[in-house]
Order: sequence, then structure tokens, then C-alpha cells
Amino acid sequence: MTAHASTSTSSPGSQAVGLGRRILAGALGGIAGGLVFGAMMATMGMLPMLAGMVGSTSPWVGFGIHMMISVFFGVVFTAVASRWLRTWGTGLLVSMLYGIVLWVVGPLVVMPMMMGGPLFAFTAGSMMSLMGHVIYALVLSAVAVPMLRRRS
Repeated sequence: MTAHASTSTSSPGSQAVGLGRRILAGALGGIAGGLVFGAMMATMGMLPMLAGMVGSTSPWVGFGIHMMISVFFGVVFTAVASRWLRTWGTGLLVSMLYGIVLWVVGPLVVMPMMMGGPLFAFTAGSMMSLMGHVIYALVLSAVAVPMLRRRS
């Protein structure tokens, strides 16, 4: 039997990362980003509004919903975009774009549809939400990139 030389001489970012590591990186990155964004939402009083998606006004319910969403979208991101998350430059750029996409889809489309509000409402609050979504995605990437770059 012969060993493949390409496996031992390839660059850290050139090998495919297993699905298990991508899921773990996304879940941990989603938790980290969710905690940061959740703290921002708490200070802005936005968690009860999020709880309204399930008929509650509890900030704790809103935080729980937010964290579940954060982990889900963290896993989706690393499962789909891991090829761009092996360097800091592309990782941070792609994550900022992902944060913008999440902002458009979530607060500008899905939430208003669920709660009977206007679509694409650009307000001071929605601009703060944009900032929060981008920060979430940057923190997600800051956790995921080192995990996806590491050899094991």
C-alpha cells in the first residue's frame, strides 16, 4: 500500500472538513454569537417582541427562541459555507454577508409576516437589528474559523 502524498503536504485549508466538525463549529459559534446578540437585544428590550412569535411576552422565552435560532443558523452557515471559513479574511467577509442575509430574511420578512407587520420596514430599530445580525455573524465566524482551520 502507498500513502497519498497530497494528504500530508496539502495546505490546512485545502482538505475537506468533516460534517461533524462543521456542525460543532456552527453550534458553538451560534451559541457565542447568540449570547452576544441576545445581550444586545436584552438591553434594547427586544426579547419580549421575539417571544411574541409564540404568543408570550417573557424576555426569557424570547431569549430561548433567539438562542435556538442562533444555533440553527450557525450550523446552517458552517455546513454550507465551510470552504470560505478557512481563512480569516474570507471568513469574516462571508459572515458579514450572512448576517445581512439573516437580517433581511428574519426581521424584514419572516417576523413581520408572522406578526402582521409591514415588510421591509426600515426604521431605527431595524438598523440596530442589522448591526446585531452582523455582529452575531462575526462572532459566529470568530469561533468557527479556528475550529475549521485546525487539523485533527
